[in-house]
Parts: sequence; C-alpha cells; structure tokens
Amino acid sequence: MNGIEVEIDNLSGFCYGVIRAIETAEKELEKNGILFSLGEIVHNNVEVNRLKNKGLYTISHENIGKVEPKKILIRAHGEPPETYETAQKSGIEIIDCTCPVVLKLQERIKRAYEEAKRCDGVIVIFGKKRHAEVNGLVGQTEGNAIVIENVDEVAQIDCSRPVFLFSQTTKSSEGFEELRKIIADKIEQSGGDLAMFKAYNTICRQVSGRKPHLENFARKHDVVIFVSGKQSSNGKVLYQSCKNANPNSYFVEQADDINPEWFADCKTVGVCGATSTPKWLMEEIAEQIGSEFTEF
Repeated sequence: MNGIEVEIDNLSGFCYGVIRAIETAEKELEKNGILFSLGEIVHNNVEVNRLKNKGLYTISHENIGKVEPKKILIRAHGEPPETYETAQKSGIEIIDCTCPVVLKLQERIKRAYEEAKRCDGVIVIFGKKRHAEVNGLVGQTEGNAIVIENVDEVAQIDCSRPVFLFSQTTKSSEGFEELRKIIADKIEQSGGDLAMFKAYNTICRQVSGRKPHLENFARKHDVVIFVSGKQSSNGKVLYQSCKNANPNSYFVEQADDINPEWFADCKTVGVCGATSTPKWLMEEIAEQIGSEFTEF
C-alpha cells in the first residue's frame, strides 16, 4: 500500500467548556504547581495523565475536606448544591469551571422544579444515570428528578401529573425527540393534560451540530479513526454517528490502539473525535497513520 491521505476534522476536539476548564487548571498549576480536580477534568485518560504530570490530581467527593492546599476545581460537568455546601464547611476554595451551558441548564431545572412543586409535577431528565453532569442536574431538584436513559424506562413516569422534560447536554437530539413523542402519547392515552407537558431540548448546540457534520466527514473517507476516552458519553454518541455513516470507523483512545490492517487498500483516512478529545492527540494519531501505516 502506498501513500495515505490523512485529514483531521477541523470541528473535532474540545468544546468551549472543556477548553475553559483545562486552561484554568493550567494557569493555576503554573502559579502553584498543584491542584485537585473533583472528578476527572475530562473523560480522556491521555489528557488526564498529561495534566497529572503537571500537578493536577483527581479526587473523589469523599476527599473534599482533606486536600492541601485547600482548593479544588469543579470541572465543566458541574456539581449539585451539596458539593458547594461541603466545600464551604471545610474551608475549601472552589475554582468553578462549570460550563456556562450546563450552568444555565442547572438554573432552568431549578426554576422548573419550583414550578413542579406548586402543580404536583415531575422533572424528567433524559441522560445517563450517575453521570457527573446528570448528578449536578438532579441536585437542583433535591434529588427528586427522574433520570431516563432510554424510551424503555418511560413507565417510571406518572403521566397523570404535569411533566417537565429536559436533557443532559450531550445526549442525541434524535433520542430526545423520540422520548418526547412517547411521553406525549402516553399522556394522551392516560387521559392526562397534554398542555401541562413541557419539553425542553437542552442539548448543547456544539454537540448536536457536530453529529451531522461528522456523518458527512465520515462518508468522505475510506476509513475513519474516531479518538475518544471510553468513559465519554459524548464520544459514544458521536462515534456511533460515524459508524452509521461509514462502517469502516474505528474507536481508539490512543495511537497504540491502531491496527495497521484497518488501512489495507485505503486511500483516505479521516481522524476525528469527541468534545473531550484534545486536538494534539488527534494530530499525533494522524501523523502516525501517515508515517507508519502507508506500507505493510
């Protein structure tokens, strides 16, 4: 096999919220040489290890009051109110890097919860159970929101009550719309008041806009290498979009995961990734494909 043309998708890579959190962490590390992140700053092990080498350490909620110096970073996913209360009681300074999109969503859910309490309504969040962002969203409802991962779980919702539907920012728009329709149908079938059903598509536009873009990008190439951490919910969604558009799409965390056999009879390779994937890692992988796998 001779030369391969390798293209890096220009829209892939960190979203604004992640860029902001990492830049903030790096500035703090330059000043003090050590910082604690409450949970992994980004769902990408390669980037987490890079930052760890600079002095950024990941801690759990159980260790909030034990850090020295007494300073923690809240990542872009956000946190529930009790985290801030615990930090305050422990004398911990918070560097709050909650993504502005997530912060706005938290505020919307908090307001909706106050309305739901007045009308005996229920808050439903389309999201991944126990995901960091979802934990922060559920926290705005005193733990009373119902989290739905897929349409099979709609039975959990009492559709005789007013329903307020929101979405985790990184879920798929198609999945949200399917869930919205099923809930609406269930309300009608149960004799509920459809006028009391309020659905808010709160998926981040940076995420929803990438899906159709990546589908077009994937169709352009013989092989697609999708770079993401395995823990990334956003990565799983966007990778599936690539796979649906091009069956020759492969999920990798780092360059060592690449199989040279993927590039047999291949002329063009597209390298892309999640909103939690660093651009430098995609560039490193693209360079390796171009230099090492052009002949075997």
